[in-house]
Amino acid sequence: MPQAAAVAERSPVALGGPAPGSDFAPLLRTVKERGLLNRRIGWYARTITVNALALVAVGTGMFLIGASWWVLLLAPVLSVLCARTAFIGHDAGHSQISGNRSVSRAIGLVHGNLLLGMSSAWWNDKHNRHHANPNHIEKDPDVAADVLVWTSKQAKVRVGFRRWLTRNQAWLFFPLTLLQGIAMKIYGFQDLRRQGRRERRVEGPLLVAHLAGYVSLLLLAMPIGHAIAFAAIHQALFGLHLGLAFAPNHKGMEMPDPNGERWGHLRRQVLTSRNIRGGPATDWFLGGLNYQIEHHLFPSMPRPHLRLAQPLVRAHCAEVGMSYTEAGFVDSYRQVLRHMYEVGEPLRVE
Repeated sequence: MPQAAAVAERSPVALGGPAPGSDFAPLLRTVKERGLLNRRIGWYARTITVNALALVAVGTGMFLIGASWWVLLLAPVLSVLCARTAFIGHDAGHSQISGNRSVSRAIGLVHGNLLLGMSSAWWNDKHNRHHANPNHIEKDPDVAADVLVWTSKQAKVRVGFRRWLTRNQAWLFFPLTLLQGIAMKIYGFQDLRRQGRRERRVEGPLLVAHLAGYVSLLLLAMPIGHAIAFAAIHQALFGLHLGLAFAPNHKGMEMPDPNGERWGHLRRQVLTSRNIRGGPATDWFLGGLNYQIEHHLFPSMPRPHLRLAQPLVRAHCAEVGMSYTEAGFVDSYRQVLRHMYEVGEPLRVE
């Protein structure tokens, strides 16, 4: 989303990445020569248009059948479309859609704040730090100790209810993702305190507009009982979809030693990331994030180019003797859950 455009536009060196002559430089040169960093404005225009029309169609369907419990069948459809909306906002933040920062910010605000109720500023601040230092325990907010923990050191200091959560986190992971959609809305409102006045004046009203519009849509389209059930199903499946898209990307992969040697850009991004094997259906369902290695190496690369870059990245990693991790769709979650189970193991044998 918008602020992530700054990360996407910086040179790799600015991201703590490759200096001239690094092991990443030849790969970057090849990717540029193939035109894979060129933007696909037409592709994104079609994607945004189709997604918008689909959202309108679902909204219309809600009004047409709202008095019947059959309307609940539209909740899973809406959750999938909201995930598509989030992927568009994500790509806009990385300047994958446009090189114009104002355009990228506008796309991010519409798809994040207005359509999803998720603060673009909050997401970009968090996501930028993640991209700069993936899986770094002191710098990546995605592996900071929160509801879940990712290292045995984090697990050892847990007390009370959080200790119970850590003991059972592998079993609780997917149920907890059902709350992710709601949590991201709450985080957005909380982040308004951090934002500057100008940013807050844009972000805040759009978040309120989403909340008011969402509640109004439900209550105008269907009876209140249907509306509550619809919102519960929609938000739960939306959170689950996001969890399925983001969880396998880094969890259980290598974590740089904060006190060890400083990793270069190639090593820092490749060794901490996991790709998910699959075809067009996987690409669509995961919004291109199944090419996590390529995405981290080239954040501003348009989504449809990630699969084209994969053979180049895989070959380059083999050439420099660096492991390149891929897993099947189901196996990737098995690896994530195994890692979470092992982290909580010491607390179960006390």
